[in-house]
Amino acid sequence: MNDDTKTHLVQPFRALRPAPRHAAEVAAPPYDVLNSDEARALAAGKPNSFLHISKPEIDLPEDTDAHAPEVYAKGAENMARMISDGVLRRDERPSYYIYRVETHGHVQTGLAAGGSVAAYEANLIRKHELTRPDKEDDRVAQIEAVGAHTGPVFTVHKPDAALAKIMKRGAAATPDYSAQLGDVRHTVWTIDQRADIAGVTEAFDRLGVIYIADGHHRSAAAGRVAAARPGEPDQHFLIVSFPAEDVQILDYNRVVRDLGGMTPAEFLGKLGDAFDVTASQAPAKPSQPSSFGLYLDGGWHQLRLKSPPAADAAPVERLDVSILTAEILVPLLGIGDPRTDPRIDFIGGSRGMAGLEKRVDSEGWAAAFALYPTAMDDLIAVADASQIMPPKTTWFEPKLADGMISLALD
Repeated sequence: MNDDTKTHLVQPFRALRPAPRHAAEVAAPPYDVLNSDEARALAAGKPNSFLHISKPEIDLPEDTDAHAPEVYAKGAENMARMISDGVLRRDERPSYYIYRVETHGHVQTGLAAGGSVAAYEANLIRKHELTRPDKEDDRVAQIEAVGAHTGPVFTVHKPDAALAKIMKRGAAATPDYSAQLGDVRHTVWTIDQRADIAGVTEAFDRLGVIYIADGHHRSAAAGRVAAARPGEPDQHFLIVSFPAEDVQILDYNRVVRDLGGMTPAEFLGKLGDAFDVTASQAPAKPSQPSSFGLYLDGGWHQLRLKSPPAADAAPVERLDVSILTAEILVPLLGIGDPRTDPRIDFIGGSRGMAGLEKRVDSEGWAAAFALYPTAMDDLIAVADASQIMPPKTTWFEPKLADGMISLALD
């Protein structure tokens, strides 16, 4: 039996979500993948787009500071309007929700739940990235203004047969609603039977830990919002957790502005100290860890590290982004903190190898490095060791939508 007095890792909640007939018009890309101009254009003529809540500066003069108090107030006003109009409505009883994303043949099915803030603070909902105070401030202000966690935190969990069985059975029913955003289909079902709710809660308690994949600022902001509401114990924030084996991590590649005063030939010569360097007629997309593709001077080269990290090296030291930094960026190119150094930039794997070539051939960058995607096991190992990944290590695709499910503060 479930002990209702226990602080569980996750909890069912009364979702605030679109009425089914409005789901397609409400669903919106995540707030942090669009700038204000892009959001304004995408929401034009769509009064029920969730962008009016997640990016409310689009409803104010174009010179408005996106973090001004009136922006957050406008988001709250838009939320209230959509609730009053019946576009968004609150479920009557706490439930869990199945959330599936599908794109280009890839399918991953997760569970939307209230993640325990206490569990997050106790490192049972584990992080692997640093956060920036200004981005936390923005999410705190937005959550408090609209009275809800509206951006889901993307988490992963290890396999659990009982949980998988409940979710498979739930997703076999008719969906509550779905929405198409670009080439990604988002679909939601409700888990509201008492036995299934108890089974989900018990499964996560049995797992004991889950891992943040994407959404560190939203998680940190949730902790701050909870700390400001001390009279409300056992507070929760919105998560969607996927089985780790289902999640797709793409490569997160790099471009550098210059070669630190070296010619291409000199740079290739220096690389030969630590790497086997081979010219490639085709784009040199890495096929294994400790290998890199290099686009330089109009051609591709394959780099293979001569002495890969030992199996017992610290988890973060085994990451290819760490190898690139330790073997090339710092000693050869003199690139310092990648968070602030203007000589480096990052390109998500969804742009493909052609995206790297474009940055070098037509946008003034000197060289591009293609990386092998970080493995989920590596992310988990880093988080379990309480280490921090370098910036821009993982690119999760597809992204979750805003507006499909929200978690009200009350």
